[in-house]
This record gives sequence, C-alpha cells and structure tokens, in this order.
Amino acid sequence: MHRFAGLFAAFVLLSGAVSSPATAEDKTLTVFAAASMKNALDDIDTAFTAKTGIKVSASYAASSTLAKQIEQGAPADIFVSADTDWMDYAVGKKTIKEPTRSNLLGNSIVLIAPKDSKIDNVTIAQGFDLAKLAADGKIATGDVKSVPVGKYAKAALEKLGAWQAAEPKFAMAESVRSALTLVARGEAVLGIVYSTDAKVEPGVKTVGTFPADSHPPIIYPVAATSTAKPEAQQYLDYLHSSAAKTVLEKYGFNYLVKPTS
Repeated sequence: MHRFAGLFAAFVLLSGAVSSPATAEDKTLTVFAAASMKNALDDIDTAFTAKTGIKVSASYAASSTLAKQIEQGAPADIFVSADTDWMDYAVGKKTIKEPTRSNLLGNSIVLIAPKDSKIDNVTIAQGFDLAKLAADGKIATGDVKSVPVGKYAKAALEKLGAWQAAEPKFAMAESVRSALTLVARGEAVLGIVYSTDAKVEPGVKTVGTFPADSHPPIIYPVAATSTAKPEAQQYLDYLHSSAAKTVLEKYGFNYLVKPTS
C-alpha cells in the first residue's frame, strides 16, 4: 500500500512538472524589438508583468534581422521596428496583423565620440566634413544597407554632402547597440546612433545632433504578428498607456500617439 502511495505521489509530481511549463508558456509573450528599445522596453515589460501577470520574453536586434526572423517563422507575438520600411516589409510578407499597427515613437540621430575624446560641440550642417573630423579613425553606425540607424545616417550625410568622403571610414555594425559599443570601447573615434542610445551609455558623449530635415522622419511602428497570442492585445494596449508614455519619454523617445489609458 505504501509503495503504491509513493508511486502515485511520484506520478503527481511528474505530472506537475510536465504541465507547469505549458501553463507558464501560455502566459508569456515574445516581443521582437529594435535594439535601441532595450532599456526602455525592459522597464515597460517589468511593469506590464507586474500589472497583468503575463511574462514577456524580449529579443533585441536590428529591425531588419527581426523582420526576416519573423518571416522565417520565429515565434514572436509583437514586432517593434525602428523604421517604417521594415514594418512595411512585414506587411508585405503578411507576417503582422496590419489593423494592430501604429506609429508609436519618434527619435533623433546624433554624432557620438568616446567620453574622453577631444572632439566636442560639432555643428552638423550643409558642408560639414565628417571625414576630416574622423581623421585616421573609424566611424561606427548600423549597416547602411539594412539597419535603420545606418539608413538614416547615410541619408543625412548624403543630404549634407558628407557621405562620399566619409564612406571609406565607416565600420558597419549589425545593430545600433553594436555601433554604440564600438565607440564606448574606443574602437571607433565617432559613431552615429539614436539620441536615446547615447543617453544610456556612460562611455560616450553626444558631440552633435543631425538636423531633423536631413533624413526621413525616425518613426518606430509597433504591431502584433499574424501568429500572436490573444494576450498580445493587452501588451499593445499597455504600450499606448500613460504609464508607458512616462517610461518612454524618460528614455528620450518622442511619444507620437495619444495615450488611451
């Protein structure tokens, strides 16, 4: 009898071990977000979980990388892109629910240098000579062919007449945070990142801001994926709340929507 009771207890324990993760998994959302969102979104995810009990697993990378991973079937519920092009790409591939899409945030791009650099207070305007400023050093930004920050950077430099001379000096990084790290470590003498990235990295300083009219508007759209769990709508609603607005503005993002709660 005792042996049977012991076996039954073991079976109950095993059953619990099998079913618990499944239950937990049902209450977890996977968010694919642009690398520049990490600090702000980590805070938002913590607050969202505290409020709803729904856990959030966030994956941060270049928007280009994330859009292609979603296209290849990666199990994401939410996509936050750092530009409209990659969200448009996802729409074209039918990997997001278009009615859930909104343009949530704005940002700006800045020129950064290592915190102990002698470079300071650069006026970024027509005819500004980035190549001369970098001298023999490297300039870091995201890959200008695919990573949003790199695309914005190239557009701005072309408009200001600085791209052609500076192009050979560029170190193309896989994401804006990788570019930020290159400058913080002193492996690049200059970098072009979002103002929000420069704000959270003590190893760099902002030495100049690119005029807003030198590049396409920097817009972060957000949407649920076509395979999103029902709880994804709660997450989107939270991103549109006053609580999320407060966090995002604290990190320097421009909040482009009117809070709904």
